Amino acid sequence: MGNLIKIAVESDLPALNEAKEFPCGDKTICVANVNGEISAMDDICLHRGGPLGQGVIMRGKVVCPWHGWEWDPKTGAAAAPGAKVAVYPVKVEGGDVLIEM
Repeated sequence: MGNLIKIAVESDLPALNEAKEFPCGDKTICVANVNGEISAMDDICLHRGGPLGQGVIMRGKVVCPWHGWEWDPKTGAAAAPGAKVAVYPVKVEGGDVLIEM
C-alpha cells in the first residue's frame, strides 16, 4: 500500500451492514461494513451532494439518505450510468483503520 492515513480505530468502525462518516484531511470518507467486509469511498453522493456515510445498507449497496441513489462500496459505482465515486483500499493494523489515498 502507498500513502496510508489513519481515519479511525477499529472499535469506531460501523456495525454490520451499516455505514459511517470519518473525517480525512479536507474531505469526509464513507466507511461501509457490508456483510463483515469493510470498504471506504468518498462520502459525497454525485446526485445532489448527500452524505453517503449517513445512509443505510440495502442489497449490499450504500443508499444515499437524500434521494436514494445506491452506491457499490467496493467499486464506487452507482446504479446511474457513468456515476462513480472514488474508493480507497482499507487496512486494519494494530487496532488502527488506515486507508490508502
